[in-house]
Amino acid sequence: MEIVITNDDGWRSGGIMVLTRVMSQLGHVTVVAPDKAQSGMSSAISVNKELTLKHLTPADATFEEEKLLIENADIYTTNGTPADCVKLAINAIFGGDDSRIDLLVSGINHGHNASVNLLYSGTMGACFVAAEHSIPAIGFSINEHSEDADFSNFEPYILPLTQHLTETEKRGCYNVNAPAGEIKGIRWTRQAAAHWEKELEQHTNENGETYYTLIGEFVNHEPEAQDTDIWCIENGYISIQPVSLDMTDYSRL
Repeated sequence: MEIVITNDDGWRSGGIMVLTRVMSQLGHVTVVAPDKAQSGMSSAISVNKELTLKHLTPADATFEEEKLLIENADIYTTNGTPADCVKLAINAIFGGDDSRIDLLVSGINHGHNASVNLLYSGTMGACFVAAEHSIPAIGFSINEHSEDADFSNFEPYILPLTQHLTETEKRGCYNVNAPAGEIKGIRWTRQAAAHWEKELEQHTNENGETYYTLIGEFVNHEPEAQDTDIWCIENGYISIQPVSLDMTDYSRL
């Protein structure tokens, strides 16, 4: 089995190391990841930028865990976005033959990608590029934002969940979000209706110029609905949401 792994937190993130360790049990792993954090990039691609692609060696490692990662998989980094990573994997590494890739796995993202966050997610943006090429794709995220996020409760679920989604369910694209801490089980969910408000904070720099930073407050429109992704991760369950590239609102046709 030929597996490509990417993320939007950079190749040194803890989440991608967990995924590589787990996915190596299923087949050969090729990691193509950004050389720095690319969160919130959605499906952005680099149209007017020269993309780099570097095949890492153990000499590129800073810590022992990074060295082990490089020794156990083919690791590439790029100055591009997560979506670029998948395009580079298909076209530069696998010679334009997308049929050679059996599975695209993205993550584990530090922070959930449930509800409307799915639209902004670089983690899922990579999955959408894979889906465009009919490559089965799974995006993994955990509801914890810290750089040293604890994946120990989530990790035992990843391998059997991946096997189930690729061997039993229809080959497709899935958005998987896990709670932080103890996990009660797994549920199939739909996307919760929500929005962000009070999204910008205004500042003034030392030159007297105004600038803004993104903050925002997440507003769930249906907090009691137990079939949504948000309810599940807030109540200790892993959420599995099947997603599609087709954004047509069929109810209006």
